[in-house]
Amino acid sequence: MKLYQMVVKDIIRRKRRVLFAIVGVIIGTMTVVGIFTIARAGEARMYEQLEKYGPNLTVIPAITNVDVNLGGDLSLGTLSVGENCISEEKLPEIRRITDNAIREALGIEDEGNIAIIAPKLYVNTEVKGVSVMVVGVEPQEESKIKTWWRIREGEYLERADQALIGAVAAELLELSEGDTIALNGTDVTITGILEETGSNEDYQIFVPLATLQRAFNKEGLISSMDIRALCNACPVVMIADSINSEIPGVRAIAVKQIASAEMEMLGRINRFMLALAGITLAVGLFGVGNTMMRSVNERIKDIGIMRAVGASHNQIMRVFLYEAIIIGVLGGIFGYWAGTLLAFGLGPVLFQISAISYVPQYFPLALGLAISVAVIATIYPAFRATRVKVADSFRSL
Repeated sequence: MKLYQMVVKDIIRRKRRVLFAIVGVIIGTMTVVGIFTIARAGEARMYEQLEKYGPNLTVIPAITNVDVNLGGDLSLGTLSVGENCISEEKLPEIRRITDNAIREALGIEDEGNIAIIAPKLYVNTEVKGVSVMVVGVEPQEESKIKTWWRIREGEYLERADQALIGAVAAELLELSEGDTIALNGTDVTITGILEETGSNEDYQIFVPLATLQRAFNKEGLISSMDIRALCNACPVVMIADSINSEIPGVRAIAVKQIASAEMEMLGRINRFMLALAGITLAVGLFGVGNTMMRSVNERIKDIGIMRAVGASHNQIMRVFLYEAIIIGVLGGIFGYWAGTLLAFGLGPVLFQISAISYVPQYFPLALGLAISVAVIATIYPAFRATRVKVADSFRSL
């Protein structure tokens, strides 16, 4: 009889104990796969949220608030010191700092523009007797920043005399596609209405930057600019520090700094859960080891007979290792699917993550981990089996 046939028959004969060993491996593997899947979905959700922010950096005028006191005790309020606008002359220098930092970080040699820089001008004015915020934008750059924008009616900005309006503003002002509005004497035509975004954009009107500058005599001035770097790994904090130190009158803020606390908390939770997974794997390892030790004690007679007919130490060890591999394979397969189901169940409850999907790349990991745990747990019992003597088997009769 071949070794693998002996292993299969022995597993069938001791199926209950082997099943307990497989369940131990399944639980450990399931925990690891479930945690990895949830962590992957959590990171994807965080990056998706960062994408919704649009820019990686926001540059605003460096306005300082100074508390004004009378006699040291009586406060007269807060005084804002500094310019409320940024000169467009600073745009090339901001682009140079941003693109050079990205080139250095990612090893890019391309001399063209890399980052997306979208300047804006905010003007509060009246339209049809209602106070409304009008935003001057560079249409192409703005569309790359606001990836979540969707046009509900009409089309996007294409000409200087066109305007795009938020859904709520269109309803309140009773405006529709094709209507004309006056901005300080300059007529523009509503070319499109945005879908609701749940943000201030729903209440705003967007027109080309140059059009708004001319209408309100603000040529060469902007209120802020959004910068979108090439990737999430770009050194946005370093870029912000460089802009703040080299260009006076502006303040650069890295959006990632806002989300860093949430990312750090997610990392801590993942590390804690991985520690629990490690403990679970250790429990599974001891479970398999205990099963194999009991198998050795129960099979002293069979091992003695194998030794009597000339079986080598290597062949006896292989019998137990084959059994361990079968336990590991079954534990890895079922552990992977159980871990994926665990992620589907716990992800929405623990982290409000709804976009969880199975990760095929984790199947080889689950299989390798389960086999490794089973084999490691079997090494000592298999070694003990090779030390069984023929005389010991007769004593067990």
